[in-house]
Amino acid sequence: MTLAAQVYAADPAAPGVGGAPVEATGAMAFQVNDDSTTLAVAKVPQIYLYGPIDADAANRFDALLKSGKIRRGSDIYLNSPGGDMAAGLALGRLFRSYSLGTHLGVPRRTSRMPAMPRAAQCANACAYAYLGGLYRWAPSGNDRLGVPPHDAAAATGPGSVTPTELTSYLKDMDIRADLLAPPPTAPGEEVAWLDSERVLATGLANNGYLATTATYRPMAAETSLLLSQMSRDGEHRITLLCRPEGMTLTAQYVIGTERSRKIAARVTRSYFEIDQQPTPQQETGNVSMVDQSLVFSHPVPVDELNRLLSARTMGAWLADRGGAVRYGFLLSLAGVQNHLREYSASCQQIAKAGAGASTAAAQAPRH
Repeated sequence: MTLAAQVYAADPAAPGVGGAPVEATGAMAFQVNDDSTTLAVAKVPQIYLYGPIDADAANRFDALLKSGKIRRGSDIYLNSPGGDMAAGLALGRLFRSYSLGTHLGVPRRTSRMPAMPRAAQCANACAYAYLGGLYRWAPSGNDRLGVPPHDAAAATGPGSVTPTELTSYLKDMDIRADLLAPPPTAPGEEVAWLDSERVLATGLANNGYLATTATYRPMAAETSLLLSQMSRDGEHRITLLCRPEGMTLTAQYVIGTERSRKIAARVTRSYFEIDQQPTPQQETGNVSMVDQSLVFSHPVPVDELNRLLSARTMGAWLADRGGAVRYGFLLSLAGVQNHLREYSASCQQIAKAGAGASTAAAQAPRH
């Protein structure tokens, strides 16, 4: 099957909509893949940016965004040795502004394109553009991400920027500058090639999941903690509600009306996990559809808070009849431990007060 691919390359006569091959212009080209087959498999358009980042690359890309030829939420695949650093930062800001995801990858071969290596490289200005992706996937296979030292990136090359501008960009992208330091095994190198493990461990890539956030609501009679995470496929929420009679976990899996309906028809069991170990209570037939979400709740012993305080992950899952297929999500608890400790202390007090009230009621004389 032949898939449609529209290529936009630099053309002095028509900036942003030219047809000149990239090797003839020495400038970055854009390949837009939004055919029905791509959308059926990937769910979103796939946009390939390849070749050196020239000074006008961000302007041409912006024109395609504003014209609607590149849609908000598309996936961007990068293959570039770098180039103009100011243009690279401008591309990154456009990626973030339009909620675009970034990957490494080579474009689909068309009849007008020369042969090129099948492994993608994204280095220097390209690496900084990559960091602008709202969702950033780690390199796979032989693809490589190359980051120059922070001071060198700001000081050298075409379209150079000041260290202050570079630091400001990283802050706006919520990336710590120290994470771009070369690993100990590559001191003094012009470019540090980062493997997938390091990119994920440092948060330079998130593989489609934003950091978990927490909203703590303490009250006298009850307390709650909402854990929420935005991901490429929707929003994931777990609410921990503590009352004198006990604790309840409620999961909300926001994935759209149609997908929620299909999954609800298949599943027979729901459960929660702490560090990939199920909590004691599992339920059948308690899943409901609310707006564009699947929602289920379980009572959980307050003692489970002891496990939760030292846990790294918390999951909410729905399983089919045989248990071979499950749907749901896993939340990272990194960054929300302080909220968990505050919630736990409050919940323990509420549970203790509730137990005391129950004991007093049981011991009260009956007339």
